[in-house]
Amino acid sequence: MAITTIAPTILTNDPNEYNETVKKYSNFAKRVHIDISDGTLTDAVTIDETAIWWPKGWTVDIHMITATPSSHLENLIKLKPNLVIFHAEANEDLLPIFKQLHEQKIKVGVAIIKNVYPGNITNILQNADHALIFSGNLGHYGGEADPLLLEKVSLIHDITPAIEIGWDGGANLENTHVITHCGVDVINVGSAISKAEDQAAAFQALNKATEKLEAI
Repeated sequence: MAITTIAPTILTNDPNEYNETVKKYSNFAKRVHIDISDGTLTDAVTIDETAIWWPKGWTVDIHMITATPSSHLENLIKLKPNLVIFHAEANEDLLPIFKQLHEQKIKVGVAIIKNVYPGNITNILQNADHALIFSGNLGHYGGEADPLLLEKVSLIHDITPAIEIGWDGGANLENTHVITHCGVDVINVGSAISKAEDQAAAFQALNKATEKLEAI
């Protein structure tokens, strides 16, 4: 069985909180998901990409919650993350943006919210490295996992079999096992880690849940 990665999520509008979270997560995390929202796709506004940093050795995925990806492109290229995820419902053609990031050796992804059908964005998926199935509340912690959205895993693989699939929204100890066994490669986890009394222990417990071999 393929290994599923647990990626702690960082989402904040406070640079000091961001810095403190990075310092805490650096004790146990290897791959981290950072949400950046500019208020154009949702009411939430976070710190922007010019305020983020991360320790050497981290694999960083940046989720850009924006209707205008091109306005952030120069800053994202300077940051050199592992992956940048944009939204299919952005107001711009994503393919030229994907091309520019690929030229800089940066992977690209598309976030698929609840009402987006994978078959309607075939061309985007075929040019992406990652598809993020989004079950949360854009720009906010505390979303609920909708298990019906796991049907999108097979639909996405029918379009592009080798793509990496991520999950975002409501992942916790009760459902991580199910999400893993449905074929998700990266599970982004917000509140289940950030609000835990012992964040490192919560992270380890979630990782253990992905390793269970028994049937769902």
